[in-house]
Amino acid sequence: MSRRIGIASLIWSASILLSRVIALVRAAAIGRVLGTSGDADVYFVAFVLPDFLNYLLAGGALSLVFIPIFGEHLARGETDAGWDAFSAIANFLVAALAVALPILWIAVPYVVPHVAPSFTEEQQALLVALTRIMLPAQIFHLVGGLLSATLQARDEHALPALAPLVYNACIVLGGLAGGHAIGAYGFAWGVLVGSILGPFALPLIGCLRADFRWRPILSFANRDLRTYLVRSLPIMLGWSIVVVDDWILKIQGALIGAGVVSTLQYGKELTKVPMGVFGLATGVAAYPTLTRLVSQGQRAEAYSTLATAVRRMLVLALAAQVAFTCAGPEIARVIYGGRITPGQHAEIGLALAIFSVSLWAWAAHTVVARGFYAIGNTWFPTVLGTALVPLAFPLYTVLRERYGAVGLASASSIAITVYVAILMVALRRRFPAGADHYLRFFARMIPAVSGSIAVGMWARGALEAPLAALPTLARGTIYGLIPLAAYAALLVALRVDDAVAVLGMLRRRLRRTRAS
Repeated sequence: MSRRIGIASLIWSASILLSRVIALVRAAAIGRVLGTSGDADVYFVAFVLPDFLNYLLAGGALSLVFIPIFGEHLARGETDAGWDAFSAIANFLVAALAVALPILWIAVPYVVPHVAPSFTEEQQALLVALTRIMLPAQIFHLVGGLLSATLQARDEHALPALAPLVYNACIVLGGLAGGHAIGAYGFAWGVLVGSILGPFALPLIGCLRADFRWRPILSFANRDLRTYLVRSLPIMLGWSIVVVDDWILKIQGALIGAGVVSTLQYGKELTKVPMGVFGLATGVAAYPTLTRLVSQGQRAEAYSTLATAVRRMLVLALAAQVAFTCAGPEIARVIYGGRITPGQHAEIGLALAIFSVSLWAWAAHTVVARGFYAIGNTWFPTVLGTALVPLAFPLYTVLRERYGAVGLASASSIAITVYVAILMVALRRRFPAGADHYLRFFARMIPAVSGSIAVGMWARGALEAPLAALPTLARGTIYGLIPLAAYAALLVALRVDDAVAVLGMLRRRLRRTRAS
């Protein structure tokens, strides 16, 4: 069981690492082509309506909801019934999109003034055009998500893991091919083409190699479609802070002034690298095993497995927080290039440091939420996240008005931290026989992170003048390595057992790599 998770985790870790690297290349391309101009703000805001449509159809949770449904049929040897379930759900999604897409396409010009009221008429016209280009991509994301889920339910992870790499690569190529001549349009067309070639085509190839069957079934009497709808309903109707946070940052950032949306997006984009490589990879890899353990009645083992995965993943995620906090401006300069001014790099670095405070929560959420989904409970995470939105929204507004972009980043970190902390406590109560050892873990990790950041900021101040002549990459490396060395020393001094286990795993993987 652990070997299966390890293999899947290795596949997804490699995929998400490469995907996040390509995502950084994508962000770097946007930074170099669009900078922090008005067009960059428009491009980022253009994702709001397509993402909203995807969210309404529970696209982000397709695999989480569908894997247990399809997996149960496979476990009983009912392959035909599994493909009937796929067909019923896929046909429902296609029918829903056939109605929703034309309506939203027509409505875009009337909606965008409410999405970005501070944009000029020229920017709003560009926003309409970019949104219309990106909208059809949701067809391929949603159907492709179902196709990927069928492969993951059979522990076939390679093609689903490759899909986001192709998607991000297409966005980069589209933007670079268009360059300054067509600006944001190149990136938008890359989004559409990438959704076809990556999330849709690759898992389709994997299914066609097996026993793929897509039948003309569309009936609400279908038991699996009803199960999908019941489990997806809270996600469709809810407005969880996990999703809404990004919308709030874009909409309220546009109210502050030009360049703020892109500054926040550039900073948050960097945090997605460790969040995906460590958090998402762990969650995706462990989820099929968690669902099997729960279906077999081994709930205590399932929870202990999840908690161990969370702790060990956080050892690495918190290391990223340390490096980002101490070397943020240099990281921004290396990634986003000279089209952005030094002052803007400093602003991005500050936003990155603030977002990094909640990096542990974003990474943990990708695993903890799957604990609820594994027991068929999609309601609680969404209801909790939705309830926090009206409570947190005034915080975003007040901090934006008082502190601008820094205030919005702070509100984001506070909101997601509170959400995930409550989520972890609630999940623990649903597994009374399991053990997580979170209190012992955080009691050691908090001083380790705080102490290493303090060392890093001291070193940054002391070395700023001596290192001023060095290239940005060299300075950033030094500013990052010093606090990381302090972090490692503090983990040893505080006897963080999970850190020792993580180090052991990394050494074993390194040995295998050298041996091969």
